[in-house]
Amino acid sequence: MRGNGRLIVVSPGSGGSPWVHSDLARALVESGFVVAVPSTGGDNYKDLSAVGPESWKRRPAEMSRANRRCGTGSALRPASRARQGRHVRHVRGRAHGAEPRGRPLVAGAIQGYCEAHIAEDFYSCVGLATRLNGDFLDGMKKTIALAVIRWRFEDATLYAHADRASPPIVAGVPYAADFDMGSLAAPRVPLALVTARQDKWLLPRFHSDRVLKACAACERLGDFPSGGHGALLSPLPPGRSGVGAELMNDPPGFDRSALPGMNRRIAAFFRKHLLP
Repeated sequence: MRGNGRLIVVSPGSGGSPWVHSDLARALVESGFVVAVPSTGGDNYKDLSAVGPESWKRRPAEMSRANRRCGTGSALRPASRARQGRHVRHVRGRAHGAEPRGRPLVAGAIQGYCEAHIAEDFYSCVGLATRLNGDFLDGMKKTIALAVIRWRFEDATLYAHADRASPPIVAGVPYAADFDMGSLAAPRVPLALVTARQDKWLLPRFHSDRVLKACAACERLGDFPSGGHGALLSPLPPGRSGVGAELMNDPPGFDRSALPGMNRRIAAFFRKHLLP
């Protein structure tokens, strides 16, 4: 079957793997798109050496470079005809893989955010490093976490990336603490979101709800009322344990039969904005 000549680049979340996006990629391919799922240097499941601000600042340019290379490379040129589309992002994938033009990344904003919300939104500030157990050690963990955050997130510089292709974007369970929400008042590209009410890693009231409130023009493709942070991903391997499993595994009662329909809506969003 001949494709539609458009390329979609899927950006995994921090520390992510391309394989957990296989169901989405399949749905996009079935809709005629060429799909690329590049790894972010130093911020993928094989290499965590640059997770954090350095990775977040580089990621938009990396996604743009992947877009150009796949669109013009000899192996894919007949399929993609160098017609550039994209992006789909999953977070811990923060909403940062080739942002709407002019939407600035402010890594230093995380410091103020976490100082205000470390107890309520611990995992978005700390990630998988440790968990709160409700015991006498929790206070020490929060104190140490804030000391590390003040050291790592002191850069108040605005970082922005303008992509000449001006692609439509779908953001899954986006992170909100390190971006200027005001810049979303009038996004320069079509922007859609998928949210999950039971997300324990990026609590909706602090993240996806803030993005939706700031971006009246954003299209909400759907919400998983009983879905967690991994709701958009292909099924994860069974038997996982630890903090990662606690934050990424499906909550009790989540029905994965809703995922194919969501993937089709994502594909329809791109068809609407990329095809003549």
